[in-house]
Amino acid sequence: MSDTSAVKSRKPLSLDELRKQRKPLRNVNKEAAEKLSALDRLACLITNRVGTMGFFLIVLIWTVLWLGWNLLAPRDLQFDPPMAFVFWLFISNLIQPLLMPLIMVGQNVQGRHSEIRADHDLEVNVKAEGEIEIVLQHLEYQTKILIAMVEKLGVNFDSTSREMNLEHDQSQAKGA
Repeated sequence: MSDTSAVKSRKPLSLDELRKQRKPLRNVNKEAAEKLSALDRLACLITNRVGTMGFFLIVLIWTVLWLGWNLLAPRDLQFDPPMAFVFWLFISNLIQPLLMPLIMVGQNVQGRHSEIRADHDLEVNVKAEGEIEIVLQHLEYQTKILIAMVEKLGVNFDSTSREMNLEHDQSQAKGA
């Protein structure tokens, strides 16, 4: 076997060549935010606020105060007849059909943003896979160079690697 036969494989890309091929990463969060209309921003804002414990607590406190006042306050200060709570039911039932479609719109906008992020994640993963492939090519190239150097020195690679594995196994057995 000649000196260079083990090293004849294609030389991997250098780091500079890899950097020249690399496209800069995009900030998809910024891109998606810039594409939102004012109404989409409003829908997202409301969706983000309504889906919090803070909003739940506001509604709970409002309900307790409203019902408590109209149950416990003197009759002349009550503004919503107890036990029927017509005005409270009217307001509550008005809020629900208004918020429900608005929350759905906000969730659709957030869903589109999630899809954009997922596409970007795939793009980054494919790029990382290519870079890992180049690292593996470098390792394989270096291995071939080392094998060629060992063979040029006249060392039997197979027996040497068996001896190293045996020593490694013995040291593992002692450590266990």
